[in-house]
Amino acid sequence: MTFFAVNAVFLPLLGAFIAGFFGRWLGDRGAQIVSCVGVGAAAVFGVILFFEVALGHHDMTVSLFTWIDTGDRQTDYLSVDWALRFDALSAVMVAVVAVVSSMVHVYSVGYMAHDKGIPRFMAYLSFFTFFMLMLVTADNFVQLFFGWEGVGLCSYLLVGFWYDRPSANAAAIKAFVVNRIGDFGFALGIFAVYFQFHSLHFDSVFEAVKTDPRFADMTIEFLGMNVSYLNLTCILLFIGAMGKSAQIGLHTWLPDAMEGPTPVSALIHAATMVTAGVFMVARLSPLFEYAPTALAVVCVIGGTTAIFAASVGMAQNDIKRVIAYSTCSQLGYMFFAAGVSAYSAAIFHLMTHAFFKALLFLGAGSVIHAMSGEQDMRKMGGIWRLVPITYALMWIGSLALAGIPFFAGYYSKDMILEAAWASGTGVGLYSFSLGIFAAFLTAFYSWRLIFLTFHGRPRASDEVMHHVHESPSVMILPLVVLAAGAIFAGWLGYNDFVGEGRENFWGASILVLPQHASIEAAHHAPEWVGLLPFAMGLLGIAIAWVSYIWRPEIPGIVAARFQALYLFLYNKWYFDELYDALFVRPAMLLGRALWQKGDAGTIDRLGPDGLALTTTRLSVRASLLQTGYLYHYAFAMLIGVVLLVSWYLLRQIG
Repeated sequence: MTFFAVNAVFLPLLGAFIAGFFGRWLGDRGAQIVSCVGVGAAAVFGVILFFEVALGHHDMTVSLFTWIDTGDRQTDYLSVDWALRFDALSAVMVAVVAVVSSMVHVYSVGYMAHDKGIPRFMAYLSFFTFFMLMLVTADNFVQLFFGWEGVGLCSYLLVGFWYDRPSANAAAIKAFVVNRIGDFGFALGIFAVYFQFHSLHFDSVFEAVKTDPRFADMTIEFLGMNVSYLNLTCILLFIGAMGKSAQIGLHTWLPDAMEGPTPVSALIHAATMVTAGVFMVARLSPLFEYAPTALAVVCVIGGTTAIFAASVGMAQNDIKRVIAYSTCSQLGYMFFAAGVSAYSAAIFHLMTHAFFKALLFLGAGSVIHAMSGEQDMRKMGGIWRLVPITYALMWIGSLALAGIPFFAGYYSKDMILEAAWASGTGVGLYSFSLGIFAAFLTAFYSWRLIFLTFHGRPRASDEVMHHVHESPSVMILPLVVLAAGAIFAGWLGYNDFVGEGRENFWGASILVLPQHASIEAAHHAPEWVGLLPFAMGLLGIAIAWVSYIWRPEIPGIVAARFQALYLFLYNKWYFDELYDALFVRPAMLLGRALWQKGDAGTIDRLGPDGLALTTTRLSVRASLLQTGYLYHYAFAMLIGVVLLVSWYLLRQIG
């Protein structure tokens, strides 16, 4: 199995290397074949490992080499191996990441067929996949951080792939900067782990916190308060997850990242980068279980994000931005599941969400392809007969997203809501209430997208409508594979992920303390708790049908009647404007002041520029002495002689 483990992780890196450095000689088709084969083979190995490790219960760690070793083992030292950790949690993530990435690679062959930078694009996709696989197979915090920063770097490259577009460059920089804010907290959390446990290996840290109660009881003085060291550490780690997984406050990069090509949106926002934070919290469950305050923070942030993003998604008109805010909302579900210790439900929803959200993004790309690059839903409509396969597949993705029985999202989302209700905690009930309302909004904006995009009268120009066509087979086939996952992944995985077989399935990869057994309690929740999300989903679909099919004038009337609320949602709760006023403008003013007054006005004026100006002025004055007349020079020499003689005589007299 070591062979499978190594190849599942490193084949995408090999494909990226070949496509990136030899793409000029291979050509577009050669680069596509190399990268698709590399990731496709990794997907096959990942699925084999899933059956062997997760279902076969054969956990393993493949040590490659010692990465960092500071020396003397008798004193404080740091020793970090480069190792691939395969347990049930890693096996699930590797299989999901590799399978979804392979579908995105194949889809990109058709979607990017006319782009000028195909080898570079395919190399970036494979490189991104490698870093994500490194992240989910990490055996220690340093390797986790390596993969964490790697996917951040690749997201910058992919979002800004069309570098000739200023909007793409701005979006890439924004994604990079916002993620650095979260990553700073993540790095501080890793420092705090080492300071407390003197190790960065997961097993050593987890064993220490489980066996020695002193770690959970340790306090530290922080900002004038005496706080729990473990709670503070976990909150710092979670700040990293907030940035990477676009939780409220550090979410502003996510919708702007839609400036990248659609395959990038599917890869980053479905199963990979944005789910890294959810995976990290699940991986560190042995720490979070002993940090109740941190768990409460995770739950509140997740619940708030779920309703925030769902409300904003209702008012967006760009088809990709609607799906992006949907991703943000669904990530909120995953986090509040983790916040009530339902880690297995969070990973279950991560897995099902990967299939139907990648399906929706790639389906949106198929629509954009058919509409000659148009992304505004207000300029679409009336095309469902022209793209029937894409239309049917978008329905499947939307049904799964809305949690309609018996699609994948129904099983995972319902379990999250039932676990939040069954936790019996205040933060659990808070998130349950917001999650129920978000379920209604999710169904509404999903069918708003369906109806605006495919139904009604055509709102595009005659020229665009004349060219509307179904996507080629190379783009449709990945959608069919993802649609199969959106239909069957829920009921196939239910028993092992969150059902009776969950403890045997997850083994030691996830820790849940007996007092936090929300999944167990969820199985005994009243029937109405499970039926309520379904009822809210049906209500959302019905209202969307009334508003956009039966009485299409209703949205305009409501927007005019509640203009302030509409603008609040359309402008995304004014987070960008708020950050611009609080951080961007003051930083620009400070920078301009330091530049004009400090650098140019003081340092340069008194330093380099001042010295240069003084030298120039002295040179100009000295040049005045060079008259070219011999008698002037003789007179100057005479004055010099008089001065020297006078000085000599004064010295003799003195």
